[in-house]
Amino acid sequence: MKQILQSLSSGITEIVEIPCPSVKSGHLLICTRSSLVSAGTERMLVEFAQANLLDKARQQPERVRLVLDKMRTDGVIPTLEAVQSKLDQPLPMGYANAGVVLDVGAGVEEFSVGDRIISNGSHAEVVCVPKNLCAKIPDPVTDEAAAFTVLGAIALQGIRLAQPTLGETFVVTGLGLIGLITVQLLQAQGCRVLGIDFDPKKLDLARKFGAQTVDLSRDEDPISAAASLSQGRGIDGVLITAATKSNEPVHQAAQMCRKRGRIVLVGVVGLELSRADFYEKELSFQVSCSYGPGRYDPAYEAEGQDYPLGFVRWTAQRNFEAVLDMLATGRLDVAPLISHRFPLEQAPAAYQLLNSSEPYLGIILEYPDPQQPNDLLNPTIQLEQEHTQTKAFPSESHTKAPIPHQPVLGFIGAGNYATRILIPAFKQTNATLKAVATTGGISGVYAGRKFGFGLATTDPDSLLNDPEINTLVIATRHDSHADYVCKALNAGKYVFVEKPLAIAPDQLDAIQSTYTSILNSGTSPLLMVGFNRRFAPQIQKIKALLANLKEAKAMIMTVNAGAIPPNHWTQDAAIGGGRIIGEACHFIDLLRFLADSPIVSVQTTSLGGVELREDKVSFTLSFADGSLGTVHYLANGHKSFPKERLEIFCAGRILQLDNFRKLKGYGFSGFNSMNLWRQDKGNTACAAAFINAIESGQAAPIPFEEFVEVTRVSFEIAEAARH
Repeated sequence: MKQILQSLSSGITEIVEIPCPSVKSGHLLICTRSSLVSAGTERMLVEFAQANLLDKARQQPERVRLVLDKMRTDGVIPTLEAVQSKLDQPLPMGYANAGVVLDVGAGVEEFSVGDRIISNGSHAEVVCVPKNLCAKIPDPVTDEAAAFTVLGAIALQGIRLAQPTLGETFVVTGLGLIGLITVQLLQAQGCRVLGIDFDPKKLDLARKFGAQTVDLSRDEDPISAAASLSQGRGIDGVLITAATKSNEPVHQAAQMCRKRGRIVLVGVVGLELSRADFYEKELSFQVSCSYGPGRYDPAYEAEGQDYPLGFVRWTAQRNFEAVLDMLATGRLDVAPLISHRFPLEQAPAAYQLLNSSEPYLGIILEYPDPQQPNDLLNPTIQLEQEHTQTKAFPSESHTKAPIPHQPVLGFIGAGNYATRILIPAFKQTNATLKAVATTGGISGVYAGRKFGFGLATTDPDSLLNDPEINTLVIATRHDSHADYVCKALNAGKYVFVEKPLAIAPDQLDAIQSTYTSILNSGTSPLLMVGFNRRFAPQIQKIKALLANLKEAKAMIMTVNAGAIPPNHWTQDAAIGGGRIIGEACHFIDLLRFLADSPIVSVQTTSLGGVELREDKVSFTLSFADGSLGTVHYLANGHKSFPKERLEIFCAGRILQLDNFRKLKGYGFSGFNSMNLWRQDKGNTACAAAFINAIESGQAAPIPFEEFVEVTRVSFEIAEAARH
């Protein structure tokens, strides 16, 4: 299937062949018939993508500060690589889609195959969308009219916040698509409306919809026009649907309003507010959030939990339904708003139009009617390579058996960490990169083309069942790790799983049972967890320096973890496992490696009086040889401070490691320091050690019992931190 992607790095908008997404629980799989280009949002994305790096930085000063902090702690080169990696990842375009349901996921009862549906799906032949961001299209509404629903819901949500009543006067500043829809919806509410814009053609449309207008291109005065419309009383409310960096729209709105008038910002404008403007009239100002309540709430969107009607009358989905009702009855007319239509294959021309001098308004993308919709559902595609020197699995090799101990890799998962760190590390080994599997397909195609995979798929089971793939790298969401590990071991694969190994005791028990069963059958399974820090060059140096010191060690690990929102998936114990299990396991493993002795007890203390206790915690590990290791895992520090600092006290000597860049030794004969030009946390060496174990037929670089021990200790610490 085809999808429109935007490169934030090169600025190129292109149509890309990607695997069809797989339907997920609580989601709909939709075959697109029509979609609408958002002239405001998508134009800004294209303009940002086409800007040079300096202009990009000027547009996002808050991100520049984060980059500078990272440079100070991690070094210039890793920071620039991280920024470039972020910009390299393609962005799916579009959020106004109309189509037909091809399949429904588990738990979806409100929709059926064959239903005509609108959604916030992107510009793609097939989209997978949460059920609460979909609505059925009434029969009288055409597909291209229905494609305006999501933009209509944005307008409607702004109106709901403004709370207009019959007979009130309202101003709409900015008469783009959302502005002209806002004019019509306000008219339907029985309001008198004044539209303000620079474009005479848009102003003409607003007048046809019943509004009075102010033409800023002719220096007409909006303040006097507003006074005339309101009979000198002042405007009841202003909806700002413009896109400009200027602060003038808000200042102007305040001048127009009556005492205690309402101003709602739907668009994007400058927000340097004047206190005097708002103080004397006691004006209210509010920013409208997208389509309505539920938007950006993971429980509503991803998990399908609706808000009770009696408490939240108008959710995002119910706003969609209201707009569709307006379209069905003719009270909202979007036909005059369509200025251009492009077949999907000519989509790049549509985006060129956004940056041209040619006038435009509503741009509709038309999709070919598939003779057999199932033809779009192919979950696997052959990839064309961006880098010819990169090893890709030849297509004719599908009939050959794998060479013993020659690693042929399948990657399950291609998120930010996988594409920035993990896949490049494995690319440097002798392994062949055959296939990459992701749920949505876009990240898989990006990773596949960039790093030289032969195939991209949205069917992870195809990697498990492929006899040529003898090695699986699992880099998916944490809650899926254990299941994939068991499936991969049972399929006879070598397995590398990114941390954590598991997020619950029953998952870990299942892995142990599977591993032991295979071992008892006479086969030696090879399983490795991505505890990369023990492979870092400075950690290897520390290990060597400590080798001849027979006394117990006191180790202090300070982790400036940084804050993550409470609703982020990593904080969810059922999905991410929480930050102790999901990330702090790294430091448990590191201290276990340096102590070279089993953990015999744990003491945990959490910071009091905070919402999240688990990411502001100290725990001390006691080892069988008498060593102690304390980890301060704290999310309440500042980003400019090094993220990771390790200090070791032993036999009258001290070692201090800052952020895997600067290592200092105190009291060692012949060793003072080991400093690196760039941060090295051992990712490349970790991948190489795993691949070397496969090629040489040796055991895993980390003993199975050791990472099981580390995982169980992480469970104990997490449980103590939560109570």
